[in-house]
Amino acid sequence: MALPPGQIETRRFPVVGERAPSPDLDDPAGWQMTISGLVNRPTTLTLDAYLSLATESLEFDIHCVTSWSRLGSTWRGVPLRTVLDVAEPLPDARFVSFTAYSTRGHHTSLPLDIALEFSWLVHEFEGERLTPEHGGPVRVVTPGRYFYKSLKWVKEVELRAEDRLGWWETNSSYHNNADPWPGDERFTTGSLRPEQLERFLSADRYDKYRGKVMLGLDLTSWEPAGRDLHRLYLKMCDLRGVDLSGSDLHASNLSLSDLTGANLRRVNLAGSDLEGADFTDADLTEANMSGTALSATRFDGATVAGTTFEGSWGLLESQQRYLVDQGIDLPGY
Repeated sequence: MALPPGQIETRRFPVVGERAPSPDLDDPAGWQMTISGLVNRPTTLTLDAYLSLATESLEFDIHCVTSWSRLGSTWRGVPLRTVLDVAEPLPDARFVSFTAYSTRGHHTSLPLDIALEFSWLVHEFEGERLTPEHGGPVRVVTPGRYFYKSLKWVKEVELRAEDRLGWWETNSSYHNNADPWPGDERFTTGSLRPEQLERFLSADRYDKYRGKVMLGLDLTSWEPAGRDLHRLYLKMCDLRGVDLSGSDLHASNLSLSDLTGANLRRVNLAGSDLEGADFTDADLTEANMSGTALSATRFDGATVAGTTFEGSWGLLESQQRYLVDQGIDLPGY
């Protein structure tokens, strides 16, 4: 079966996003979901009421925006249309906004016609109850869209006349349509104008950039004035061949960035999000990659002597094999 552009197939199910719900869902048995907004009958659904519905099996392919795909995953749940029929959507409802039991307040949205056709509430994955790190007891799934449109720990379904841009779409510039097949709907357009990019490339300090998503930048000519680069969010950026040796990049975000052939000797990447980053042929000698997110991260050809991966997670099968073949100890895998 074909994969969308830029995706890597895996039989694993990497944990994405937050790993646990907010404290107001400390007991999964206390889960409940409200249906609100432009409906004739606002409704609250408890876990027992949800489980009493006639559930069905669903098989679909997961495509994560960080570039991994799991084909033919099997779920069990209830079509969203079935649940919304109880609340009786009003004619003015055109969008549905899903809100999670989430410490950071995650939410996402879809056009109502898309949600009615494709979205489900689910509670089982591969014949087992859905675990909390994957959104249990009940989450949303929307086949045919990147997985950030499939909200964990769904708490509220609100029908709206106008769209409400989601958490990932607002904070990480994820594309609001999220169709994996065109190949250009992971993110919106680049986040810096040319003159802003020039100021970044020539900056002698980086404090003003920390924690700010900078997206889709050509950084191949970057020669950082200093090595304190922590909490820089350089997502889907071109960093091929850049010399970042000895840099402190802890708690940064380099997801989906291309670091092919980069000099990363003794770099500190501890606690960083490196999902989908490409370190092919990079020099990672004695780098610190402890506690990093590595879903769909590529290491083929990279020099990794002395590199530390303690507490990292998400490696796909082929990249785990490559690192082990290089003599790397991977505790927890």
